[in-house]
Amino acid sequence: MGEADRYYNPNAGGGYGAPPPPPPQYNQQQAYYSNGNNNAGYEAPPVPPHPEQNGGYAPDNGYGQQQQQQAYYTPNPPPPHADEKYGFDQAFKVQKPKYNDLWAGILLIVVFAGFVGVSAWSLNRYAATAVVGSFTFNRQTILLFVVVLAAAFALSVGYVALARYFTKQFIWATGILNIVWTIGTAVYYLYRGSYPAGIVFLVFGLFLAFCFYTWISRIPFSTLMLQTSIDVSRRYGHVYLVSLLGGIVATALAAWFAATLTAIYVAFSPSVGDNNDASRSDARVIGLIAFVTFAMYWVSEWLKNTVHTTVAGVYGSWYFCPHNFPKDATRGALKRALTYSFGSIALGSLIVAVIQFLRQLCSVARQSSAEDGGVGGMIGVVVFCLLGCIIAILEWAVEFVNRYAFAHIALYGKAYIAAAKDTWTMIKSRGLDALINECLIGPVLSFGALFIGVVCCLISYLFLQARVFSRGNSGDFDDDFGNSGATPVVMAFSFLIGFQIANVFTTPLSSGVDTIFVAMGWDPQVMYQDHPELYQNMVRVYPKVQQTLQRR
Repeated sequence: MGEADRYYNPNAGGGYGAPPPPPPQYNQQQAYYSNGNNNAGYEAPPVPPHPEQNGGYAPDNGYGQQQQQQAYYTPNPPPPHADEKYGFDQAFKVQKPKYNDLWAGILLIVVFAGFVGVSAWSLNRYAATAVVGSFTFNRQTILLFVVVLAAAFALSVGYVALARYFTKQFIWATGILNIVWTIGTAVYYLYRGSYPAGIVFLVFGLFLAFCFYTWISRIPFSTLMLQTSIDVSRRYGHVYLVSLLGGIVATALAAWFAATLTAIYVAFSPSVGDNNDASRSDARVIGLIAFVTFAMYWVSEWLKNTVHTTVAGVYGSWYFCPHNFPKDATRGALKRALTYSFGSIALGSLIVAVIQFLRQLCSVARQSSAEDGGVGGMIGVVVFCLLGCIIAILEWAVEFVNRYAFAHIALYGKAYIAAAKDTWTMIKSRGLDALINECLIGPVLSFGALFIGVVCCLISYLFLQARVFSRGNSGDFDDDFGNSGATPVVMAFSFLIGFQIANVFTTPLSSGVDTIFVAMGWDPQVMYQDHPELYQNMVRVYPKVQQTLQRR
């Protein structure tokens, strides 16, 4: 057997084994798949294994060969009568212990309670403070955040509508619009004399242009997967309702956070009010802002992942039960996410929140360095940009695992670490990482969220600029603007608000694609048997999908 004829098999010695059976062929007349083993060209479909065998694992790999080393999940079989309705809990039973990672869930509740306490304390002191601070942190700042919230909400709704009604043009529009906007923002910053920020945005815009150019060949496959996700969302469950409700909650949380942030500064900063007040100190301001920022990251990340897990339950029901869709798939998946899987979602969100918090610190430090100007400022911008890139790569890796681990948790309710480990092993052994990398939905939606964040950041910049001129400043704008130490903080948090709200709104779009990939990996036979049209279209736009699904 020549090297070109050898196929990778993780269960074979040396990592190679005999080539897999030929891909299944779909016979339109008989509606059966065949491995090409009989003269008629078709054969009876294989009998699905009972889910109670081997502790809920199905040992059949879709070709009649027993695979003891590789476990595949299957849902519980539908009731005997196809017209008999059954629920999400009956379709996907949770193995004991049902409640996992409780400590993380309890810790999230404690942190949120702390956020509520700090917010109430700060807002109460803010309401009682008669002194109005500098133009960057006062009631005008609250107005700024209201404008930013409204813009983020409107842009997010419009972005999801664009994906729903103009699916084919969505990926192209996102890539081109994001590139043009980022480079245009860089040009504006350079025109206004903010050279460090302008250079950063210009380099980033050129990098986005290069990435999009290399992605053009992958757009057809990505479009197919996005169209499939949207088609399912229109037919089953309440995907867009979940997206809207999640977006409204995210907007409300962002508004609460913005008000709390402003209140902390006005109520406790020594530069505002009585300097002899012992309760006012820069250390207290920094500590409280750091705590509420971390809490906001964790809670918003938990909200996004709860939306993702809920929607994953809907798409998992469509994949495994297309002929007898559970009657309460959306409610059942949401109930499981808020009860049995609450701790697991909190744990996965905690890891991302810590990384995002560190990245936010780098962003604020970079903005401050850019405002300082000079050689030292330029060096600071470069250093914090590099550090931010490293943290961003780490964030991407964790979120990559989380997306598919949470889809696994949505269907089977396992603990976070176990689900992440099993899902990662399945992805690598199946070769799904190549298939996932071929799909651009995740990067495209990240581009969209980034675009909305950049718009919100620019809105805050323009708002602060208008405030400076409204104060009758006839001198150099940049000097006055740069002397405000809070300005980079306001811009950074404006970006954060827009980015997080957009992420929550767009989560259901990517959740469908992520769940389809995970379900294909656990049980590819369902794809052949129950979704033949989708399988054939996938092979048409990306022929390597056959080899991916046949790997042991």
